[in-house]
Amino acid sequence: MKNKRLCLVFLFVSIVLCLSVLQPLQELNGMSGGFFVAEEDVDIANKHNTFGRFVKTELVEKERSVADQMMKEGEVVFKLFGFIPIKKIDVVVDNNDDYFVGGVPVGISINSEGVFVLSQEECLQKCLKEGDLITEIDGNKVSNLQETSNLLQSIEGEDVEIKFVRKNKEIKTLAKVLLDEQTGRKKLGLWVKDDVSGVGTLTFVNKDTLEYGALGHPIVETAGGNVVPVANGKIYECSLIGINKGKRNDPGELKCVFVPTKNAKGEIVSNDKFGIKGVLNDVTNLVDCNKIAKLGGRLGVKMGDAKIVSSVSGIREEYDIEIIKANYQKSADDKSIVFRVKDKRLLQLTGGIVQGMSGSPILQDGKIIGAVTHVFMSDPTKGYGVYTDFML
Repeated sequence: MKNKRLCLVFLFVSIVLCLSVLQPLQELNGMSGGFFVAEEDVDIANKHNTFGRFVKTELVEKERSVADQMMKEGEVVFKLFGFIPIKKIDVVVDNNDDYFVGGVPVGISINSEGVFVLSQEECLQKCLKEGDLITEIDGNKVSNLQETSNLLQSIEGEDVEIKFVRKNKEIKTLAKVLLDEQTGRKKLGLWVKDDVSGVGTLTFVNKDTLEYGALGHPIVETAGGNVVPVANGKIYECSLIGINKGKRNDPGELKCVFVPTKNAKGEIVSNDKFGIKGVLNDVTNLVDCNKIAKLGGRLGVKMGDAKIVSSVSGIREEYDIEIIKANYQKSADDKSIVFRVKDKRLLQLTGGIVQGMSGSPILQDGKIIGAVTHVFMSDPTKGYGVYTDFML
C-alpha cells in the first residue's frame, strides 16, 4: 500500500514536471527570430520565469560591419535547467538609443503608388470594382492619375491589359478602352484616386535621427482592404475636437482635424503591416523633449502592470493597463500583446480603446515595448498591441 502511494506521488510529480517543461518548449518552438534584445531584457525574462521555471535565457553578442558601420548582432540561447541548450535564435542587439515617447494624434496623407478605383461611370468594366488598386497598364507601371491618363492615350485597339491588386493579391485582366465623346480622349470609364488620408497616433521618435514609427498597423484603402503603397507622403499636426466613446460592437473614434496642405511635420517613407515610418523635420507639439525612453524588446515584456500614453484628454498622459497575454509568435503579427484598460480616467473619457488611438505607446518598466493596434469589438476595455520589434 505504501509503495502504491509512493508510485502515485511520483507519477503526479512527474506529470507536473513534464507540463512545466513541455508547455514552454512548445511555445518556444513557435518563436521567430530577428527581434532586438538588450541585456536587461534577458535579465527580466529570467527573473520572471517568462519561459517557465526550468528554462533560462542567455545573450551572446557579436559584431559585424555593414556599410562601414558596426552592427551589433547576437544570439539568444534558451537552456533547459540552465545548462542544456534547446533553442537558439538570431537577434539584433539593442543600440541603446534614446527615443521621444509619442502619444499624440497626427494627420496622415499618402500619395499611393498606383491608382484606386472609386466607382464606375458605366457598368462596363465588370472585371474591376471599388477599392481595386491599378498598378500597371499594358505592362507599364502607373503611379498617379496623370500617368494613367497619358498611358491610355497611347493604347491601340479596344482592349488593354490591367494589373491590379485586390485584397493584397495581384490580378491581371483585360479591360475595354472607351472614348470620351466630349473630349475625344481615351478612358476606362472609372473614377479613380491616387491619395489616402487619415489619423493615427505617433509611437516613438529617435532622439538623434528623428526617425519615427506610428500607428502600429497598416493604412488600408477602406473599400478594397488593400495596404496603401507609398509613392510619397507627409504627416501633420492635428487637433482633437471630440470623442465618440467605445461601446460593445461599436469601436468609437477620436474626432480629429488637420490641413494636409501646409506645415508638414515630416515625410512618410513606408507603410507596412506594422504602421508607417519616416523622418520628422519638426517635432514641435509632437513630442515632449523631457519624455525620453529606451525601446524594449519582446523578451522583456511580462504579464502585469503597464501603461499607455495618449492625448485623449487634451494633454499627453499615462494611463494604467494590465497586460494579460504576450504571444511568442512564429511569424510577425500586429496582435502580439493583449491588454485590459484599468484606468478609470481613460474609461470615463473613451470607454476604453477607440479608433484613432492606434499607435499609442505601451510602456513597461520605463521602456517603450509596443503600441496599441486594435480594440476588442465585444469589449472596448480590452485591446491588442504590437511589439516594438516588429515596428522597427
